[in-house]
Amino acid sequence: MTGSTSPPTGTVRIAPSASIPRVLEHLGFEPAATLAEMGFDIQLFENPENVIPYTSRSKLLEQCADKTGCRHFGHLVGRSTLPSSFGITGFLIQQSPDVATALRAFVRYLHLHVEGARTYLEEGEKSTFMGYSITESGNAATEQIADGGVTAIFNMLKQLCGTTWFPKKVCFAHSKPENTRPFNQYFNAPLFFSAGQNGVSFSSAWLSKPVMGADPGLHLLLQNQIELLESHHSNDFPEQVRRVIHSALLAHRANVDYVASLFSMRQRTLNRRLRDSGTCFRELLDESRLDIAQQLLRNSSLSVSDIAAMLDYCDSSTFARAFRRQSGQAPSDWREQSV
Repeated sequence: MTGSTSPPTGTVRIAPSASIPRVLEHLGFEPAATLAEMGFDIQLFENPENVIPYTSRSKLLEQCADKTGCRHFGHLVGRSTLPSSFGITGFLIQQSPDVATALRAFVRYLHLHVEGARTYLEEGEKSTFMGYSITESGNAATEQIADGGVTAIFNMLKQLCGTTWFPKKVCFAHSKPENTRPFNQYFNAPLFFSAGQNGVSFSSAWLSKPVMGADPGLHLLLQNQIELLESHHSNDFPEQVRRVIHSALLAHRANVDYVASLFSMRQRTLNRRLRDSGTCFRELLDESRLDIAQQLLRNSSLSVSDIAAMLDYCDSSTFARAFRRQSGQAPSDWREQSV
């Protein structure tokens, strides 16, 4: 499989996965031959702008984990993922004035790097949670993907905040693996498995920390470039809003005022543009809630009541009624059939 340079929906830039050949070699496998056996050309990993289907990347990670017997393969790949791995989005956050601005920009523009996953920022008075959520269905290696995503977030926070930064806890939606030593050694922080979320929790005091070496002029230039790129990347305004709602839901901030602020517009303007496109905020919110609910039902062991709370439903009965109205099935029945 070879890459291309124009990312359609459901693809991911190869840059964060570029270390796969090195990890294979480190584990005692000849990279080119091993990748060819799995249907991938090693040249795919030479150009960071190459893209592959998100589901293909997940299958590759699963094949690598199976072939090597290393169940933390995704984590090892994530160790080499830095902000620069995320292209212009990564360069923008490195030039941001402070950590909060950097992380909000990462959440806002990650879709220019990957279609198939979202990040979200849940800011609290004392603690902030930076999370990673898989949105693409049909993935074979959700644990490997999650491990890589959490590790990448950890690396990004470490680079933005400096060497004295440390997390309060590191969370994984999947169950506890047999061997946690690699995770303990790398994160050196409390680990929580079967947590229902993938991400890193840290003190909110770090949000106001200036990003060392950031250039205000370069930040403005990159901001203008990324907005231009986004306008070319997708002229579908409802789809742009849907992406933001997805992240805002997981951060418990999915209200029209907050979403409109991320587009630097008033609520009235956002509603008008959605109405002109034949939809509305409520419709996109309901679609996003259903999408996240299905992902959690498929990929986590969270109870229906826990999922309802995560998506800000007042109770599990309200969630179940909404889910049945949109999907035609009760959440428990849908989960059973999707396994």
